Formats: sequence, structure tokens, C-alpha cells
Amino acid sequence: MKIGMLTGGGDCPGLNAVIRAVVRKGIFHYRDEFVGFLEGWRGLVEDNSMVLDLDAVSGILPRGGTILRTSRTNPSKRADGIQRCLATIGKYKLDALIAIGGDDTLSVAQKLHENGVKVLGVPKTIDNDLGGTDYTFGFDTACNIACEAIDRVHTTAEAHNRVMVVEVMGREAGWIALYSGIAGGADAILIPERPFDVDKVAESIRQRHGRGRYFSIVVVAEGAKFAETGGALVVQDTGKDEFGHAKLGGVANTLAREIEKRTGFETRAVVLGHIQRGGSPTAFDRVLATRYGLGAIDMAHRGEFGCMAALRANKIISIPLKEAISTNRTVDNEMIKMVDGLFEEIGVKEAASS
Repeated sequence: MKIGMLTGGGDCPGLNAVIRAVVRKGIFHYRDEFVGFLEGWRGLVEDNSMVLDLDAVSGILPRGGTILRTSRTNPSKRADGIQRCLATIGKYKLDALIAIGGDDTLSVAQKLHENGVKVLGVPKTIDNDLGGTDYTFGFDTACNIACEAIDRVHTTAEAHNRVMVVEVMGREAGWIALYSGIAGGADAILIPERPFDVDKVAESIRQRHGRGRYFSIVVVAEGAKFAETGGALVVQDTGKDEFGHAKLGGVANTLAREIEKRTGFETRAVVLGHIQRGGSPTAFDRVLATRYGLGAIDMAHRGEFGCMAALRANKIISIPLKEAISTNRTVDNEMIKMVDGLFEEIGVKEAASS
């Protein structure tokens, strides 16, 4: 088979491991030929490609980012975007196309599938919120990076008797905040699934300090919402990307100001941002990404098009793309109750995800 491959959306530790696994098994076991399209869907729209062979994937397993580069290009937002993608696929005489990305990238893959393209998906998002799969690669790496940062922030918070607010990624789901916050021993964890009452956050910190603990760590997901604003997101500006997403950022700075105003305690904000996306993937993510890649190339040869490789009960299976992109996997009530057992009540319970 002649197979095209691309990586779309935000970069993520483990992308290169997927590419490597697809190419190696495709060449060694199926005698496949591969074309890589550069910068996500832009590569198909603009016909920008590279040959993917054994030399191209040599040594890329531990590398962060993606050798195919990426973008948030949405062909559906361009008058002839989908048609140009179809023309490029026809030009290269592709027997299949593997799209590695999150719900935005895979929503375009579904549109192409509806237009007759033999397309497959591999789930990618460090937020771990893609439907239909138990874990996405990159999440473990992001959690480890965030946890290490929280560990480091602890020492300076304790030295200065400060409150430190650490902002991590998580637009609609608080998995990174939840895992890194628990692992890092945070004193409050704020997630998008449940708007928080800033007065309760401040009171919780005052009570902690009253017990003789003169510093506190608050971990907040970038998509967490103040209950008093009616659940509005804190955004950097009014612009949106081609998939309609606002540019988030700033919730930690806003929260830090409000905590200091209410408590009188010196408060600082730390925004980890793209640090969470960078660097070498963990061993767990390298293995998981490899398994996804091997699963995808096998799916191609079984003819399971219009589907995505998914992890269920530690098995790689095939599910319809429609199922994967139909809903985001948010933090459930069971996990929220676990956090409630560790901290003072600071959320609005009726807003919790089901």
C-alpha cells in the first residue's frame, strides 16, 4: 500500500514514536510506501510532503515534537480546502491516509472519509480528553513535567511564605491539573468541569495558614472558571483559531490577584504553558504511542477505514471516528469526589461533570 501520514493540532510528546512505529511495521511486514504531509492538513491543502522511509524515522523515538511538523489548519474553513485535499490524495495515488491528532484533526478526517477517502485516526492530545479511548499519549509526559514544576515551586513557596498558583493545560478537561495536583501535593485543584468559588478558595488557604502551614500551592487548569462570572473562560484576546477555539491563558494571574486581595498573603502565579508540550516523552508515552502506531497500520491492512485506534482495557482496538469526536472525555464525578476527600469544599458541586 501507499500510505500518507500527517500530524495536526498542538504538538505532543510521542508523535514521533507513532510515526516511527507506522513506518517500521509498514515497511518490514507489509512492504508499504509512505508519504508524510507537512504541517498537518496544510500539507494536503498546499501539497507539501516528504518521503517517510527507514532513514527518515531513524533515531526519532525519544524526540519531542514531530518530524512532520504541525499546524491548526482547518481545510473546511477554506472555500476549496476539502477539494484540494482530495486532489493531493489523488495526485499521490494514496491507498490510505493516517491522521494523528485530536478531535479537531479527526473531525477533518471524518469529513474526508465521508468524501470517500480511506482514512484512519490516531488519538493525540496531552489533555487526555478525546472520547472513546482510555488514555492518549503525551498526557503522562505533561503530568510528569507539571508535577516536577509543582515540586520545585513548593520550595520557593515555603521559603517565602507565599501562595503559588500554578496554571497547567486543560481547556475543557482537568486531567492534567487533577493528576499533577494530586501527585505534587497541591492544596487546591481547580478544573474546568466544576466552576470554583474564589471566596472558598481564599478561606481554605486562610484555614491552612491558621493551622501553621504558611504556604499553599494551588493548581488550576487553563480552562477553569470562576463561578461568579457565570462560567466565562479567561482568555488572552478575542481571537480564535481556525477551529473556533479562543486563546486561553491568564486564569492563574487573575486568581492570584483575587487570592492576595482576599487573604493578604503574598501570591504569585506560574504559567507552565508550552513547557508541558516540549521535550522527550516518558517511557509510558513512548510505548503507548508505539502501540497506537502499530495498531493503525494493522487497521489499514484490515481495511478498517473511517476508524480510530483506541486504548480500551489496555487493548488497542478500532472504533468509528464519529464515536471518537462525538464528545470530550471530561473528569467524572468519581474522580472529583476523590479530590473532594483531600481538600476543603471550593467548587460548585451541581456544575460537576456527569
